[in-house]
Amino acid sequence: MIYQVFENVAKKYDVMNDSMTLGIHRVWKDILVHKMNPCPGTLLLDVAGGTGDIAFRFINYVRSVRKRQLQRKLKHHQNLSWQEIFESYQKDEFNSLGDSQVVVCDINREMLKVGKQKAQHLGYSEGLSWVLGNAEELPFDDDKFDVYTIAFGIRNVTRIDLALQEAYRVLKPGGRFLCLEFSHVSNPLLSRLYDLYSFQVIPVLGEVIAGDWRSYQYLVESIRQFPPQEELKAMIEDAGFFKA
Repeated sequence: MIYQVFENVAKKYDVMNDSMTLGIHRVWKDILVHKMNPCPGTLLLDVAGGTGDIAFRFINYVRSVRKRQLQRKLKHHQNLSWQEIFESYQKDEFNSLGDSQVVVCDINREMLKVGKQKAQHLGYSEGLSWVLGNAEELPFDDDKFDVYTIAFGIRNVTRIDLALQEAYRVLKPGGRFLCLEFSHVSNPLLSRLYDLYSFQVIPVLGEVIAGDWRSYQYLVESIRQFPPQEELKAMIEDAGFFKA
């Protein structure tokens, strides 16, 4: 069921995200990457990241940090000849990510296909790879990544506890787990407005934009069934994480 939902919506996934959140999901993802604050050399695993939104932001962020590092380095080598400076800059510029890597892992082939097409269109290739895999049984070694991200994906996992255990397993000691997800609204008035928008507007948008009412009805219901913040926090801690 879940696999079919995302296969159905893959081609319109990004457009629907903009429509459903009025574009605010872009800001949330920007905030997530800024909180991550990755440095050159960071190894990131982005799970359920099929269309590449987090991966592309990660690459842009690391490139920006790397560029500032190179500029500072050049300032400290003002006594070098122009030839030496040029050769040093070219060597470092060639490795614009400073050995950073991002692996996008998704269980859905169609979502990965859309992500790869976006990457090609936008010119992303260095430090980026795509892997078909299940969040509950990741195809990676233990202690491999510095950061694990999952944006608007964990609520679609059948066994959240297993996905969290897998996240803990593949992270290096001291690694970080970052999750971006919709959840419950505590204010009663806002909660009613949220439900009205979710159940009356989003499925209609799904039908109009993607020609698929049922898939977006499912997505709305999956948000409603997702554990409250404190319950999810407890699950994260049960998986072995600290400072959740």
